[in-house]
Amino acid sequence: MSSPDREVRAARNGAAAGGRRPIVAVTGAATGIGDLLTRRLAESEEIKQVVAIDERRGEVSDAQWHLLDVRDPAIAEKLRGADVVVHLAIDLDLETDSAARTAYNVRGTQTVLTAAAAAGVRRVVLCTSAMVYGALPDNDVPLAEDAEPRATAEATGVGDLLEIERLGRRAPRAHPGLNVTVVRPAILVGGTDTALTRYFESPRLLVVAGSRPVWQFCHVEDLVSALEYAALEKVDGELAVGCDGWLEQEEVEELSGIRRMELPSAVALGAASRLHRLGLTPSPAGDLAYTMYPWVVSGSRLHDAGWRPGWTNEEVLEALLEEVSGRHTVAGRRLGRKDATTLGAAGATVALVGTAALVRRARKARRRA
Repeated sequence: MSSPDREVRAARNGAAAGGRRPIVAVTGAATGIGDLLTRRLAESEEIKQVVAIDERRGEVSDAQWHLLDVRDPAIAEKLRGADVVVHLAIDLDLETDSAARTAYNVRGTQTVLTAAAAAGVRRVVLCTSAMVYGALPDNDVPLAEDAEPRATAEATGVGDLLEIERLGRRAPRAHPGLNVTVVRPAILVGGTDTALTRYFESPRLLVVAGSRPVWQFCHVEDLVSALEYAALEKVDGELAVGCDGWLEQEEVEELSGIRRMELPSAVALGAASRLHRLGLTPSPAGDLAYTMYPWVVSGSRLHDAGWRPGWTNEEVLEALLEEVSGRHTVAGRRLGRKDATTLGAAGATVALVGTAALVRRARKARRRA
């Protein structure tokens, strides 16, 4: 979009937002980020009404609740009268069957976008991830928000997010008058469970030799604040959200007190690939790239609109470490206390020992069967 076009749209959106208080619908409103956003919008004097959509009723009594699956075309009737829809009914659970997860995410997004257009909604806000930019050794630090997304579908859920964004780009062409805004958070922390938060549950921080890891976090409170900005039409386009700046790997190790374990790339990627192929870990080898190469973002569009993060990278890392305290993960797989004690004693070779132990266990189980 050209700068004049963006300025015209921003002015129109600002006028729309300032002219009257909008009715905002939130999908996935009963839990997680959807619940937090529904609460925040229900308390906002800038919002006329919150329409909450989920398969079960949440706890926000001031919202108007509709109980249904977002893949149900009947959602169009529930969205009638809404000005904005924030679509958060997306499944990125590590333990969900990948085919079922993709089917839900893609069909749900298709249905919501079509239903929103049919209901006369003027804006849909999608929430994906800064992971869509890809983690690549030649990435700028930080990446501009209009940088080309270069991710592949090799990491957990990223294929779904790329497809969701593709649907979002197509929707305004198919439905003139519908605006689609995309919010892309950095590593999300605060009641979340991802391959990247599990990285900090390991007894050693795996560093792939020759890689260049840098870390940028986003607390869920800041994501909810950014989603509110988008829902109020204060900002437009593809928006990256996260803490200001980033942390180098050495800073993360110093702040966390967790020592590194450095492995050759072939060993680390090979072990991750074998474990995932055996079904022993939920994380494919592609997840490792996001701990190897930079994918931090500038967040300039939100900043230009007046938004600022309430959390620093250091504060979010501290909150993450507190949240995962007592959990034990090797190669993305959660372990029981007994396994963790045994593997933790392996010291600097914990990942290799963990890999060998898990593979042996799988083989024994197959022989017993």
